[in-house]
Amino acid sequence: MIRRLDASTERFLTTLEAQARRTERAQRQLASGKRLLSPSDDPDNVRSLMRLRTELSRVEQIKIDLGRVQAEVDTAEQGLQQAVRVMERAEVLAAAGVTGTATEQQRKILAEEVKALLVEMVSISQLAIEGRYVFSGDADNVAPFQLDWSQPDPVSGYLGGPATRQAMHPAGPTFAIAKSGEEIFDHPDPDKNVFDALNELRLALEANDEEAIRQVIPRLRTATQHLNVQLAFYGTVRNAVDAARNFADQQILQFKTRLSEIEDADAVEAILELNASRYQQEVGLATKARTRELSLFDFLA
Repeated sequence: MIRRLDASTERFLTTLEAQARRTERAQRQLASGKRLLSPSDDPDNVRSLMRLRTELSRVEQIKIDLGRVQAEVDTAEQGLQQAVRVMERAEVLAAAGVTGTATEQQRKILAEEVKALLVEMVSISQLAIEGRYVFSGDADNVAPFQLDWSQPDPVSGYLGGPATRQAMHPAGPTFAIAKSGEEIFDHPDPDKNVFDALNELRLALEANDEEAIRQVIPRLRTATQHLNVQLAFYGTVRNAVDAARNFADQQILQFKTRLSEIEDADAVEAILELNASRYQQEVGLATKARTRELSLFDFLA
């Protein structure tokens, strides 16, 4: 039979086992660079660790989403800057068309340039990024407008959807990020309708109608002002996205720092712990070797 261990030997083996666990833990920390490798390493901090990882993942995903929004907003802003330049050029052409010296032939030439401006404006309305039309609202898989010169009004009605998309700030609130092409280019208010203003100028020049040209000039100006308002909206959105991305960067840094404080190993501390546990093991074994009265074979009978 196996002879029972005395109390001193049991304490020695228990201590030896504990020292072995310390050694193993220190070795694992040095190998992995992590202090927390399992819930048992620090049960009190496991909940905090899981919460921080969840929050870090959430903010990182929001930052990715904001990156896509930023690309879309930048595209819209650049397009509207070009749209304003188109309207400013149209005003110049209209002014040239109402001079007393303008001939019918000259006005027809001006009409051709306005026609080209209308084509350019429709192209701006069809700007897309990653296959999404930025001015089509929620129906961003469809071009917002089409051009058909066989029709008296060559620009189609709005083919997109309402613009209801929102971006999320890492702190929680959401904010609008887009406007529909209808609101921007084909507004129900005639004074704000960009396409109608350009087309009326084209028709007036083609008809050599000086009075009609003169009457469309105020509409060109108000349509240009309307575009500038839309441009300002996208500038505001871009600033909001920039601020949200910066906030996300700060949050990510804070979460990673806190995670590091909880789970990363201190290499110096781990080395000291490893050396101390090994030394204590060696001392314990040496001490036991000098004081034990029985050999291993005495316990196996």
